[in-house]
Amino acid sequence: MLRLTPLAWASDQAEFGGKAVALGAAAQAGLPVPAGFALSVDAVEAVVREDPEVLAALHDACADGGPCAVRSSAVGEDSGAASFAGAHRTVLGVCRPEAVVAAVRSVYASGDAAGARAYRSRLGLGPCRMGVVIQELVPADTAGVLFTRNPLTGATERVIEASWGLGEAVVAGLVVPDRYRLDSWGRVLEFAAGEKDVALRAGPAGTEEVEVTGAAVHTLCLDATQLAALHALAEACDAVYGTAEHDIEFAFSDGAVFLLQRRPITGG
Repeated sequence: MLRLTPLAWASDQAEFGGKAVALGAAAQAGLPVPAGFALSVDAVEAVVREDPEVLAALHDACADGGPCAVRSSAVGEDSGAASFAGAHRTVLGVCRPEAVVAAVRSVYASGDAAGARAYRSRLGLGPCRMGVVIQELVPADTAGVLFTRNPLTGATERVIEASWGLGEAVVAGLVVPDRYRLDSWGRVLEFAAGEKDVALRAGPAGTEEVEVTGAAVHTLCLDATQLAALHALAEACDAVYGTAEHDIEFAFSDGAVFLLQRRPITGG
């Protein structure tokens, strides 16, 4: 029977896709990766065709009903040549086993969406082979993205964008995030508060947009301790991946930092 593979055991990109393998390497190295498992390309296809054994295993794995994040991990995704950032589906705040199954099917279908097909065509890639990562959803107080090279200037520095709640608010452009620049030693070069008037939170039926009011809209959401933790996380990724070029998605919950995704910095 096709197994649900613990994330730390996902090591073959041709079987599990780039995102799962990158997270698996981080988990093996002891980085703060949320617990979860990977579905291979074959396992995802089994879910789509309603294979009863794979569906039963997926139901059992998600029986506690805790909120999950269901993320794409296509073969070739999050690689040095192709990021596929925003091209494939992510489903957050999934609670019931039936909803997890539906989310896996939705992620699989996103591989054949027009935007994803156009991206693959532009890069000369073949048909999508979709793996999936299923993880515990971090109830983020703040979250965002970190680049270890400035995406606008190419300078070797940390550029961080962050907002309240789940990081999808930053990735999807729902807010003007706070922005920070750190040098390669972690010293703060510049910061600017954004306009964070909405936060995404996990709710009983997925994610919910919650209005942010008062001073919090323009109050910086990361402090010096959190910026230092992000600098340390980037340095830990240097050791794990053998490069200093990272595009990281992170979250803070109760003061602890979590690595949600890591991909190489690409041009597209």
